[in-house]
Amino acid sequence: MPEKQKINILWFTKDLRTRDSESLYKAMQEDLPVLAVYVFDAEFFAQKQFGFRKIGKYRAKFLVESVENLKQNLAKQKIPFSFRYSKTEDVFKEISEEFEIVKIFCQDEWTKEEVDLQAKVEKAIPNANWEKSYSQFLLNPLFVFKNLDKIPMLFTTFRQKIEKNLLIRPEFESENLIYNKSEIHFKTDTISLKSLGFEDFETDKRTAFPFSGGESEALKRLHHYFSETENLSQYKQTRNGLVGTDYSSKFSACLSDGSLSAVTIYHEIKKYEKEFGANDSTYWLIFELLWRDFFRYISLQYKDLIFWKSGINHQKYFAENNEDLIQKWKVGETDSDFVNANMLELKNTGWMSNRGRQNVASYFCKILKQDWRIGAAYFEEMLIDYDVHSNYGNWMYLAGVGNDNRDRTFNPKKQAEMYDSNQEFRKLWLKQ
Repeated sequence: MPEKQKINILWFTKDLRTRDSESLYKAMQEDLPVLAVYVFDAEFFAQKQFGFRKIGKYRAKFLVESVENLKQNLAKQKIPFSFRYSKTEDVFKEISEEFEIVKIFCQDEWTKEEVDLQAKVEKAIPNANWEKSYSQFLLNPLFVFKNLDKIPMLFTTFRQKIEKNLLIRPEFESENLIYNKSEIHFKTDTISLKSLGFEDFETDKRTAFPFSGGESEALKRLHHYFSETENLSQYKQTRNGLVGTDYSSKFSACLSDGSLSAVTIYHEIKKYEKEFGANDSTYWLIFELLWRDFFRYISLQYKDLIFWKSGINHQKYFAENNEDLIQKWKVGETDSDFVNANMLELKNTGWMSNRGRQNVASYFCKILKQDWRIGAAYFEEMLIDYDVHSNYGNWMYLAGVGNDNRDRTFNPKKQAEMYDSNQEFRKLWLKQ
């Protein structure tokens, strides 16, 4: 038998970009040819929890667009790319039948499903070496654990200790590296919403998130929100908005699928501050990136406890199981018009503002007294920008089993008076 060609695999998961890509940068430094791979995992698309899919049509569409754009950007760098709809371990087995896989470059993960998936691949390709990178953080873990023995329960403590000597790594110069090794050809699938089990749909004209997926669109959005409009300078004042595309940065979906890195955003904020001046608003976007990292470090520290009903606090959590109340919450038929408007926005667009999310989650947990994990699972299916760490971190927080020792309850009537006093948002979503 002829000897198999030795190759390295660049396995994309939640890092769908070429700019500031640690795995791409490292793979391109090696002597062996590289095959980039992305798998739309068939088991993941079929999976359900609490009756909800793990991914719904809105995020699926955004994901397909992100992978298509990654294909275009990798093509500019002449990097061979295969994306498949199959079981992940089966794809790796197929590749190993044709090639000898020496090393696999990927983003490291620590939450259950992602760890299980990596374990399946390790079992399928037992002789490969792994080069994993923590590229989803703003703050490098080495820096964080040099400053902290353990992650504090309160964000304020975390932020104050971290900000004293804040050190952010430079971006990896990965997007201009041109592949000049031997060509690798491996089959790729044609992916569409339909092939993933969804019907095509029209984007609702009322949406505050009309954006397409992909690194190119993410960088365009960053340019628009920063230098084109200077909206960043008003971010702190507008971030609690409810209507329109520019009340917040809308970077969250690009961050969650990794088509934009937190480190890139940070360095672009610093460039913006040099050109347009620093203020509370420019700092506040960094503050929000630190919140995002905080929930990641909480999940890194507490692992699967973030999915437990009692949360990371081991708190007793009383919950009824009233399917009628849950259904009314989902379709926007509760006793609160503010909650209803937000839930209808989510149902019709896959998007909800931060202010809306806090209110509907608090209402679900504290007023309807339902199991917070059911609400979190519904968000997981519906949100374009679903992120396991932020989603479960925030739901625990609002359920009183997470990082908030005050165990607060939002009053949706007061919140509506504060943030939707002219009823513009409610009229947009509640009018028949």
